[in-house]
Amino acid sequence: MIAKLLPPPPALDDRCALFLDVDGTLLDFAPHPDAARVPDGLREVLAALHRRLDGALALVSGRPVDGLDTLFHPLRLPAAGLHGLELRSGEDGTRAPPVPDALSDVLDRARAFAAPRTGTVVEDKGSAVALHWRAAPEHAEEMRGFAEAAVERLPGYRLQHGNQVAELRPEGADKGDAIAALAGEPPFRGRTPVFVGDDLTDEHGFEVVNERGGTSVLVGDRQPSSARYRLADTAAVHAWLRQGAGA
Repeated sequence: MIAKLLPPPPALDDRCALFLDVDGTLLDFAPHPDAARVPDGLREVLAALHRRLDGALALVSGRPVDGLDTLFHPLRLPAAGLHGLELRSGEDGTRAPPVPDALSDVLDRARAFAAPRTGTVVEDKGSAVALHWRAAPEHAEEMRGFAEAAVERLPGYRLQHGNQVAELRPEGADKGDAIAALAGEPPFRGRTPVFVGDDLTDEHGFEVVNERGGTSVLVGDRQPSSARYRLADTAAVHAWLRQGAGA
């Protein structure tokens, strides 16, 4: 299936549970994750949708949950962080994995490795470390090589590849697992899932949503994908969300 031939998603309705990836879906990519900005009006649209869906709206991201709270402040939405390793449903506290002692040494080594490679970024995610090269694609092979060697120093960890990023993360849940877990809890239980994402790491979410008869939406033209609908870019996502919020 060719992404550009996929139809746009249907309009949101009151019976859905909405799950949204963040970077590349709600926000345009930035050279550094800390440089990402929430467009004017987006917080208000998300708040309106959260009310319309009686709370059944969650962010599903590679960022930590506390980082999502900072980014979207004053909103504090249900969320899955670190690709599903952290979960927060409703007003519950965040469930998060422990941080191994060896990760601190790997983080220091990664920063030293990246320092002379201008444009590369090492992101400390608490229980995970991400190596980015979006602004320095000429260093992609070196950064991947470092990540592949570093994961051997972290028992119980695996390497997850994304869009110009390699992440060292604990083995365990992915975005599909996170959506399935949240879908079994209030306020998401009994609703039709809708998931919007752009990256390879979102494919697990698309598969879970498809299995449940929901709506899977790819942002962009990446191929192949299990998504059954498509929005061209973040601007198209914002317009679709505004329509759903009645804004």
